[in-house]
Amino acid sequence: MIDAKQDVIYIGKSKNLRSRVGSYFRSSGDLTPRIKLMVRQIQDIEFIVTDTESEALVLESNLIKEKKPYFNILLKDDKKYPYLCITWSDDYPRLFITRRRRNRNNKDRYYGPYVDVGLLRKTLFLVKRAFPLRQRPIPLYKDKTCLNYSIGRCPGVCQEYISPSEYHKTIQKVEMVFQGRSNELKELLEKQMHKYSVRLDFESAAVIRDQLKGLEELTTNQKMALPDTSISIDVLALSSNSKLAAVQLFQMRAGKLVGRLGFTVDCKEQTKSQTLQKVIEEHYSQLENVEIPQEIVIQYELPQQKLISEWLSEIKGKRVNLKKPIRSQKAELIELVERNSKYELDRVQKGIEETALAVEDLAQLLDMTTTPTRIEGFDISHIHGTDPVASQVVFIDGLPAKHHYRKYKIKDLNINIGHSDDYRALAEVIRRRFKRWSLLIKSGVDLDQYKSKPKSFLDQNQLNDWPDLIMIDGGKGQLSSVYTALEEIGLSEYICICSLAKRKEEIFLPWRKKPLSTDPNQIGVRLLRRIRDEAHRFAVGFHRQKRSERMRRSSLTEIPGVGPKRIRDVLSHFNSVQAIQIATIPQLLEVKGLGKSSAKQIYDYFHPQDSIQ
Repeated sequence: MIDAKQDVIYIGKSKNLRSRVGSYFRSSGDLTPRIKLMVRQIQDIEFIVTDTESEALVLESNLIKEKKPYFNILLKDDKKYPYLCITWSDDYPRLFITRRRRNRNNKDRYYGPYVDVGLLRKTLFLVKRAFPLRQRPIPLYKDKTCLNYSIGRCPGVCQEYISPSEYHKTIQKVEMVFQGRSNELKELLEKQMHKYSVRLDFESAAVIRDQLKGLEELTTNQKMALPDTSISIDVLALSSNSKLAAVQLFQMRAGKLVGRLGFTVDCKEQTKSQTLQKVIEEHYSQLENVEIPQEIVIQYELPQQKLISEWLSEIKGKRVNLKKPIRSQKAELIELVERNSKYELDRVQKGIEETALAVEDLAQLLDMTTTPTRIEGFDISHIHGTDPVASQVVFIDGLPAKHHYRKYKIKDLNINIGHSDDYRALAEVIRRRFKRWSLLIKSGVDLDQYKSKPKSFLDQNQLNDWPDLIMIDGGKGQLSSVYTALEEIGLSEYICICSLAKRKEEIFLPWRKKPLSTDPNQIGVRLLRRIRDEAHRFAVGFHRQKRSERMRRSSLTEIPGVGPKRIRDVLSHFNSVQAIQIATIPQLLEVKGLGKSSAKQIYDYFHPQDSIQ
């Protein structure tokens, strides 16, 4: 499935393609919010025919690996669990913890999602202490190393004291830790240490000895173990209700528990065995062959267990067995993993119920006739009128829907340095946000009938972003300006709006002079505060970005004879104005396309005393 930008957003397979694809478009009421969001973005559908189910499974796996479509990510919310990312797309890869997998380079590798973020942070800390790794995303200094190099924590990548190929060898060793191959790594390091000892290179041998000590510290934290130290297995179990399943995966490597991953899956109209099979397909399709164990212990027999086993065996290059144990220690492991999945399901379900209650409470608080599904929050950010921007955040069913967030640059020329006007800014944003809806009204469309009309997600001319509630960050004045703007475009009678003032956390409505009488700890009020705080965070972040860009470019734009293209080239080479200020003329000439006269002009601008001499 492909969106308007020709990006692949979903890849799937089916024996009956007509039925599978048609199910997305017959009735939107049966779709989950996540799938509804995906269907709205579909512009085109391509299909490939294979001879067998096995070929389809392998093809799907390969395409998902290659394209990395967003809606094939198993977790419903990719902010839920953290991943460990290794940026193989860089000459000197970084290691860092992230909760977002989208919009990154296809060469980068992800490990996780990890349930225990504390253990993940400790593991990364110990790895960075045991192996000399790049510590900073951007070098602290341009022409010298920082303290990390002096104490042996970094091999000096900022000054290229180590070649990319040599650094990649170090990263490959570190990668083995997160692949659950610590024992293989220990054997490899022990052999290298012995070679260095034979050569009487005791300094290098001591470095490897310290790395082995670090690996020992990593593995001694594991409390759970199997008696057979040679075994490497994954154990999967789930707990589910009518709509949701929580899946837990315990990774046992060399007899020890090295990782616990968690997934939350929509399981509507699926059996537990079907859900478990889908998790196995999506999880293992993203792994390298060395990361797949030779044995996978499962809670239920899979519908296509033989086919899945053959597929995994083909990826790994060795036989991969899937087993459902009945008696033995592995059956006890299944019980333990299932117990963990029950706790996770209870936690997720409790969060869903609390969110639903908060939305219902908010509807009662604002005297709304229906429970709001889509709530939009707006805020303005600036410093005394400089770099004025606005944010629009969207919550669907009480949860943030970040795909729908929008940023606005304020275009009103009356808002400038020293002349701030939040009322005018909010009115401008609201007019721009609802411009298309106001055109519908002017064309004579009955808005109530239009909103109730069944929507075709493939018809881009239809509007699908009508909010049930608008929340403004501010007091009575901000609310009045927004209401006036809605009146001007003919939408004030159709939409519910409110504002939330920061100081006393007071809620204002357009038709009331005084704020609502509310309890600050009321769950509906807390939801409104979350929306307000998110809108504020998003607006401030955008403002800081614009201000930083302006400050970074302001001094360069004053240089005579240097245009915007030259400024971009110089900034992309040096990364900061400070680095340009201390650069010599020969260093400036290293910028691609920069001539001697331009380089001298830039140098003279920052060193006027030299040009006078």
